[in-house]
Order: sequence, then structure tokens, then C-alpha cells
Amino acid sequence: QVQLVESGGGLVQAGGSLRLSCAASGRTFSSFAMGWFRQVPGKEREFVATITRSAGTYYADSVKARFTISRDNAKSTVYLQMNSLKPEDTAVYYCAAGTLAGVLSNKADYWGQGTQVTVSS
Repeated sequence: QVQLVESGGGLVQAGGSLRLSCAASGRTFSSFAMGWFRQVPGKEREFVATITRSAGTYYADSVKARFTISRDNAKSTVYLQMNSLKPEDTAVYYCAAGTLAGVLSNKADYWGQGTQVTVSS
């Protein structure tokens, strides 16, 4: 079992930055691919970014060049640095852990509770 706890969400003006963190506990963090997803009310959960066990990264086209995912295996933590934020980035952001295939297909094994990010225009 893995527990994931997100933090770092909040309210920011358009063009600003936020850094989300996701702390993991339980099974060996380094054995998982990690991902970030987001969801707004009435819409499906959307893939944002993932980082593999070997630190390879993949991004949704909508966030490329603005967001950066990273991981610190020593701290069992994955981060999402979000720059040049836009109002359309407003959502609840979720951390996820699992196999790379599972994360990329929105079927991760473990999910956090989410953190709200609101970008004002």
C-alpha cells in the first residue's frame, strides 16, 4: 500500500508560479512511475505529467514548456513546478503512483486526495 499526500496548491494570478509536492509513504517510492493529473468539475480527469523510475518525463501538450515534473527518491517526493500559469490551469491536482503504462492510461494504482490550484485572470 502507498499513501500519497499533495501540498502546495493555492490561489495565484495569471502568469505566476506554484510548486506542488506529493509525499509518498509505504512501499518503495523509487519503484513507481509517478504522475500528476488534474480535474475540473464536470470534466474527466486529465493527464498532466509523469516521471518514470529512471526520471524520464512526459507532458501533456497543454503544459509543455511551462510545467516541470521531478522526483527526489531520498525524500519519497514528486514535484510539479508550474510556471506561466493560466486561468485554464485551474483544477484540483492529483498525484498518482503506479506502472508507467498505468499512469499514462489514467489507471494508476494509487492516488492522493488532491490539492486545489486556482489561477485568477
